[in-house]
Amino acid sequence: MSDKILIDEFGFREYDARWLFPDSINELGIEAVGKGFGTQVINKVKNPTVIVGHDYRSYSENVKKNFIKGLLSTGCNVKDIGLCLSPTVYLSQFKLNSDAVAMITASHNENGWTGIKMGIEKGLTYCKDEMSDLKNIVLNEKFIRGEGKFEEVKEFNKVYIEELSKTKLKKKLKVVAACGNGTAGIFAPNILRAIGCEVIELDCNLDFTFPRYNPNPEDMKMLHEIAKCVKTNNADVGFGFDGDGDRVGVIDNKGKEIFADKIGLLIARDISNKYKNSKFVVDVKSTGLFMYDKVLKENNCETIYWKTGHSYIKRKVNEDKAIAGFEKSGHFFFNQPLGYGFDDGINSAIQVCKLLDNQNQKLDLLINSLPETFQSPTMGPFCKDNEKYDVIDDMINKINKLKENGFKIKELKINDILTVNGIRFSLEDGSWGLIRASSNKPSLVIVTESPTSDEIKKEIFYFIDKLLQETGKIGNYDQKIN
Repeated sequence: MSDKILIDEFGFREYDARWLFPDSINELGIEAVGKGFGTQVINKVKNPTVIVGHDYRSYSENVKKNFIKGLLSTGCNVKDIGLCLSPTVYLSQFKLNSDAVAMITASHNENGWTGIKMGIEKGLTYCKDEMSDLKNIVLNEKFIRGEGKFEEVKEFNKVYIEELSKTKLKKKLKVVAACGNGTAGIFAPNILRAIGCEVIELDCNLDFTFPRYNPNPEDMKMLHEIAKCVKTNNADVGFGFDGDGDRVGVIDNKGKEIFADKIGLLIARDISNKYKNSKFVVDVKSTGLFMYDKVLKENNCETIYWKTGHSYIKRKVNEDKAIAGFEKSGHFFFNQPLGYGFDDGINSAIQVCKLLDNQNQKLDLLINSLPETFQSPTMGPFCKDNEKYDVIDDMINKINKLKENGFKIKELKINDILTVNGIRFSLEDGSWGLIRASSNKPSLVIVTESPTSDEIKKEIFYFIDKLLQETGKIGNYDQKIN
């Protein structure tokens, strides 16, 4: 082990921390982050107990051990629940009498990445201010010293499984559960069986090399494989879970990839029929259909568009006492009585199953009941961490000037701009484009949608891409529309 601390400062991101291990952070660096988080816990809570878990990557357990070493050195007590999902750690806050949690995971990032999701308030994870404070403490070594106690909590996963297995379907659904060889493979198939599903498993065996594709429900490779499996097995629905189990992607019974925001709208409709006058929170990447949906309007429901990012949405859901929140990336948040407010991909899949159970219709018919829109996938061009926010500021300035000058895309003026998170601009026909900085990788995020035509959706992307290329600071895309 190196005797010198290595920590890339750009690993401290908006609401979690992610590094290439050991290239941009080493074991001593991880220990220092543990000291920093422990210092924050000691300063904030009366019961300085931290529950820690880890995902199935070859190095995650080693990363966790070094992180725990740092926590203990500050005087924090640690409860280690072992190999688990992020939502399992979040649930433990409510079941094991602790406010603070830390999950060692890089979620859907490629093999070689590690990371930490943290929180000190029940059901909530860090936002920008907490991460900024952590970065300052760690890089300046402003650590509290103490001596904590360690406890291994065995079989907490059983508590998580039992909690989600309480739902029982009225009719048996045939579902595909795809896990991309990530940690969700231990849990998702069995829980879905427990609620009454017939389950076809796809890539559910654990393999930290992710040999077929990254466990990312926004990755079209993963979605296409699920679609094939759904059609081959004549399944009712297909689910794709990310590496730490807090997100889900959905394929309908015809094998069509359904973006999570539209699934969210269907779930919101179903919820609103029982819980009228409800609030819903959606991220700025999500479809514009929420704003004028007839069912939500009939049930006197309100929709709030908010910053993309699981921490931002769950915090907004909590603050505004919304019954649910939806992110296009597949993070869904269900408040009481449907959940504890945090994101859980398996619970989200259960809510889709309940939707199909309640509506007694095939998913493709439910999707077809929504007004047609043409949506792009989420696209991510490379952009350096130290440049991406400047690029976004440049985009905001340029698009605002174009709006002032009456600029048109396919004869449509820009008539509305939202800058709560990057820039989301809308055209006269309701079409829109979004450009924002990724919160967890050196890249930007681009999404476009049109209620009018596929051509306009593409033209908005070409417009965005042209502006970005002019900056000279954009690299290759992870995926893009032609």
